[in-house]
Amino acid sequence: MKIVVLDGFTLNPGDISWDELNILGDVTIYDRTAPGLVIERSKEAEIIFTNKTVLSDDVFSKLPGLKYIGVLATGYNVVDVEAAKKRNIIVTNTPNYGSSSVSQMVFALLLELCHHVQDHSNSVKEGAWSNCKDFCFWNYPLIELSGKTIGIVGFGRIGQATADIATAFGMKVIGFDSFKSDQYHRKNFKWADNLGDLLQQSDVISLHCPLFEETKGIINKDSLLKMKKTALLINTSRGPLIVDEDLAEALNKGIIAGAAVDVLSVEPPQKVNPLFHAKNILITPHIAWATKEARERLLGIAVDNLKNFINGNPVNVVNN
Repeated sequence: MKIVVLDGFTLNPGDISWDELNILGDVTIYDRTAPGLVIERSKEAEIIFTNKTVLSDDVFSKLPGLKYIGVLATGYNVVDVEAAKKRNIIVTNTPNYGSSSVSQMVFALLLELCHHVQDHSNSVKEGAWSNCKDFCFWNYPLIELSGKTIGIVGFGRIGQATADIATAFGMKVIGFDSFKSDQYHRKNFKWADNLGDLLQQSDVISLHCPLFEETKGIINKDSLLKMKKTALLINTSRGPLIVDEDLAEALNKGIIAGAAVDVLSVEPPQKVNPLFHAKNILITPHIAWATKEARERLLGIAVDNLKNFINGNPVNVVNN
């Protein structure tokens, strides 16, 4: 069985093992694959794994032997799943591997916004404390999270893990999701009736919803105006949930107080992205998912998905 991994480097730059996948067939792993090389590299493959390499119906039409696509991520918008279904190609994703890592990153970003740890450390090293007339100083307002309200947009496993951490900080939690589960019970939790209510009531907004047409650009000029001027916005989910230009304008005009994003609308971003020059924003390069522990879990799920497919019992199928 010919297996091709089109873009394996971000998942495994060399610190985890491909051995479990190699057992299952004749495996070829490419660090990256340019669009023009997808068909050439996949022409004999029955199995393709992709992370961010786009697979369209045009590609499928030139790969008659293709039976299975494993997406090495939870989001699967890089694959035309309906076209794959029409051609009887199974598409699976890898859910539930990164809840702990991503929710941890939410608070790494949030705490940096609240305390500006790196800036204060840099100031000390540059001599500001040594030259200070007082025993301490701070360059930014310092924010305590206890008693604040966090609004979580998208209340799946990552959203719930984020809520659990927020609870440990003494925060109140508001959830918004198209599916309101009655299984999440916390004394500090309530459901928002709609997104507008969540935005208006929250001191912190954390995005955890998938990217669909209806969620694209949900954070825009109008929704930003509904937030508190003291609000902090966190996005560790999908970049296109936010209209970059609108967020930059809101930060520069003081419509909201700050933001931290691990994802952008285009990745890698263009150097002219307006968020690069916005006030009080942190931008990290899509790393919330990328702890070694999470990547090992991701690869393990992907291998198990393929084993189940080979055994005739596919799981985590996204194009049933």
